[in-house]
Amino acid sequence: MADESGPSRPPSVPRPGPTKALAGWVAGAATAAFDAASLRRARGHTIDTVGAMLAGAVQEATDTAARTLRLCGVSGGTPVPGRRERLDLLSAAFLGGTAGHGLELDDGHRAGSVHPGTVVVPAALAAAHHARCDGRTFLAAVIAGYEVMCRLAAASHPRARWRGFHNTATTGVFGAAAVWAVMHRFDAARVEHAFGAACSSASGLFTFLQGGDVKRLHPGLAARSGLMAAVLAGEGLEGPPDCLEGKDGYFHAYAGGDTGEVDYAGIDLLPAGAPPAVTECYIKPHACCRHIHAPIDALLQIMAEHDLAAGAIAAIRVGTYRVAAAHDLRAWPSFTAAQMSIPFVLATAARHRRVGLDLFTAGHRADRATALLAERVAVGVDPACETAYPAHRPAAVTLETADGRRLTCRVDEPYGAPANPLDDDALEAKMRALAGPVLGEAGAREIAGRLWEIEREEDLRPLVESLALPAVT
Repeated sequence: MADESGPSRPPSVPRPGPTKALAGWVAGAATAAFDAASLRRARGHTIDTVGAMLAGAVQEATDTAARTLRLCGVSGGTPVPGRRERLDLLSAAFLGGTAGHGLELDDGHRAGSVHPGTVVVPAALAAAHHARCDGRTFLAAVIAGYEVMCRLAAASHPRARWRGFHNTATTGVFGAAAVWAVMHRFDAARVEHAFGAACSSASGLFTFLQGGDVKRLHPGLAARSGLMAAVLAGEGLEGPPDCLEGKDGYFHAYAGGDTGEVDYAGIDLLPAGAPPAVTECYIKPHACCRHIHAPIDALLQIMAEHDLAAGAIAAIRVGTYRVAAAHDLRAWPSFTAAQMSIPFVLATAARHRRVGLDLFTAGHRADRATALLAERVAVGVDPACETAYPAHRPAAVTLETADGRRLTCRVDEPYGAPANPLDDDALEAKMRALAGPVLGEAGAREIAGRLWEIEREEDLRPLVESLALPAVT
């Protein structure tokens, strides 16, 4: 990526701390000459996220959020993909982020265990409509949002996870703030004020593993709060300096040691030679938690190679890293819980040879045959997989068959990872399959084409409008 660190500094000038370094990078993003790979991946991840937003626009959590906004008297002129409402800027970002994360089909960044697209893209679409920005600036804002979220999450993971925090929600406020900052050409000082304000609204806990649908709201809440923080900074609010590494700052509160022994000021969020974060993110082919994708791939590979039917499986043994093994959920009363459960997902994959959205309905969750097979799934921590994480997200799966065979497969890079990617045709096919039921097949094809060439758009308002349904009159 060009122009990553701004003008070179004399050797005598100390390297800035992580907050100022990141703020300076964001301040330069609006005019940076990003490389072709970054721009292509930004387009691709925008397409993928738009598909997830459209498909999730009518799911239950999104409808609940929309009713709540109406009850609170929210109105405005900003469209939301897949919805008829026109809302204020912040509420549109909130509803779009909730929709994008609603079906567990959004993208992610492995090293940070974070879903950047479902915060950054909804925030960028709402902000672009408000600012009438062009396509090139939109992509710069998206790249910056990904960089900020992924670098902060990677610096915090897995410590933040074991403290109970959800990185998508806690780092998302900074990513959304970066989006606004790029579109409005904030200087480094103003970006730092925006980060300082965002820091105090970072929130989101892993309590969703115990049930309920609050997880769906996390990206929406982050998109809304991050945009608000940046708008406040643009209007003159001063945030605390060095909010990431400073005393009582983000790193200490969310991912640090309580003894104060960590040198937070020494954290290098932008190491020389690191590839742009947007090029390190994955696209999901399966409609469930990404931590379960390697076990799915391994299971399906064994079944395909040995021509096994689900009825021939006596046991499924999964060895993986500790963060993934925590998804050994033995009940799936809700859509969310089912998508987080290794036993349910693997039993579903074995029976249907795929993991699609339609397999998480109440009827499928109550299916007796699936439940019986899920009881035969054992999940544990594999030392080799634990050592490899988070550089990789591996899983080793062993199938024990009814005739006494033991068949094993290990997957280090699940399908959709940068090292094992969906190609452009597969990515667009996924988006069109998700968007088609909402916009129609022709509409989904047209939107995909315009997003692939988004730099041609001089004013994104018409494109954002075309993602929404006709307004209620």
